[in-house]
Amino acid sequence: MNINQIEEEIVSEFSLFDDWMDKYNYLIDLGKSVEKIDEKNKKKEFLISGCQSQVWVYPEFKDGKIYFKADSDALITKGIVGLLIRVLSGHPPKDILDADLAFIDEIGLKEHLSQTRSNGLVNMIKQMKLYALAFKTQQEN
Repeated sequence: MNINQIEEEIVSEFSLFDDWMDKYNYLIDLGKSVEKIDEKNKKKEFLISGCQSQVWVYPEFKDGKIYFKADSDALITKGIVGLLIRVLSGHPPKDILDADLAFIDEIGLKEHLSQTRSNGLVNMIKQMKLYALAFKTQQEN
C-alpha cells in the first residue's frame, strides 16, 4: 500500500465514529499496539522536542526504506505517533518527504488536540521528515 492508500484507510476508520470521545479511545487503542523502540534508543537524540509528553521516534533505514519505532509516556500521544508510523513507515525517503499527510485534517485531529499536543504532532512530523531527508541525502552520496 502506498502512503495515500494508508491515509484513505485511516480516514475511513475514523469516519466510523460519531463523536470525538470514541475517536480518542480509538487513538488510545492504537497507541497500545505501537511497536516500541528498544530501551537503549530512548535517548535524548530520539526525543521529540515541544511535546506535552515524552515521545521518542527511532528510524531504521533498510533496503531503501525507513522503518520507524516509537514510544511515549502518554497513551494518546502514543496513538498519534502510531498513526504517523502507520502512514510513513516502510516507505522510501522521497515518498515520506512528498507526503502531505492530509488525513490529519480530514479526520479533524489537529482541531481536537490541545495546543501543546497539536504542537507535538507538528514536531513529530517535522522530525520524521528530517530523518527522511537525512537518509535521502545519505543515499545520494
